[in-house]
Amino acid sequence: QVQLVESGGGLVQPGSSLRLSCTASGLTLDYYPIGWFRQAPGKEREGVSAISSDGRTYYLEYAKGRFTISRDNAKNAVYLQMNNLKPEDTPVYYCGATAPRARIGLPRVQEYNSWGQGTQVTVSS
Repeated sequence: QVQLVESGGGLVQPGSSLRLSCTASGLTLDYYPIGWFRQAPGKEREGVSAISSDGRTYYLEYAKGRFTISRDNAKNAVYLQMNNLKPEDTPVYYCGATAPRARIGLPRVQEYNSWGQGTQVTVSS
């Protein structure tokens, strides 16, 4: 399994921006489709966005226009840029990896088998 590490969460006011990072040690992420997910207390983990190994991107409806997923292969990282944050964007965010070069679409939890520990995002005034 891939060992992933998320970072970049924090406490921000509504309307602010954050950039989350997903990195891995000991291997290159270039070949792995990566998904971003989030989970609120007492709720199921839900997909946010995903990027395929060849750079195609997918977004859940609520993320379109506000969130941008991208790769930086030189830094072995995948990012989730989140703009115009709202209080409902508050949960813990996780990145996940699936099989190398797997075909993906909108991120679904059951298709991903490696996870990071999560990073907390809190949007509050």
